[in-house]
Amino acid sequence: MVEWSAAERAFDGASESGDCYLVKPYAHGALVAVADGLGHGPDAAVAARAAMEILEADAHLPLTMLLQRCHEHLRPTRGAALSLAVFDGRQEMMTWLGVGSVDGVVLRAPPASGSERLVLRAGLVGRQLPTLHPAVVQLAPGDTLVLVTDGVREDFAERLAVNGPVGCSADQILARHAKGTDDALVLVVRYKGDGVG
Repeated sequence: MVEWSAAERAFDGASESGDCYLVKPYAHGALVAVADGLGHGPDAAVAARAAMEILEADAHLPLTMLLQRCHEHLRPTRGAALSLAVFDGRQEMMTWLGVGSVDGVVLRAPPASGSERLVLRAGLVGRQLPTLHPAVVQLAPGDTLVLVTDGVREDFAERLAVNGPVGCSADQILARHAKGTDDALVLVVRYKGDGVG
């Protein structure tokens, strides 16, 4: 149902990045997540990995419940920014939610055009969780979700075209838009459709 690519760069050549991602396909759907542990380096990585472990284990749960579970488990850590998306192939839609600074955009496949930006809620998972309001986006095959951590410049989506192979897209975005002042991660996920019908 989805194909994806990811690219990441640890700050200042460090051996470990505080940014993590997850793509967890399942029947008629997929859970997608990017976490950015507060700061960078090993302590930030602990927080981001803890979030991914919870999401991997409980991918079937609703988004708000997943974020609340992550919040509880990340309390002993620095905390993390976290954005989640669930693709539903039967309904041809995506539900998404973001807390903190992991930005996201959906780019429409031709012949449609335009994009939709993820509305981020202020807060930090594990420290301060805001009121959670998931948003729903209708999808068509070929629509592409891009999630980036705050080590990537905010203008990453300007003139962004991901109509070519997904495998190169994340590397290209990271090369063009990484700030170089923090860990950076780009995840590109293309919706292919459920293939059932």
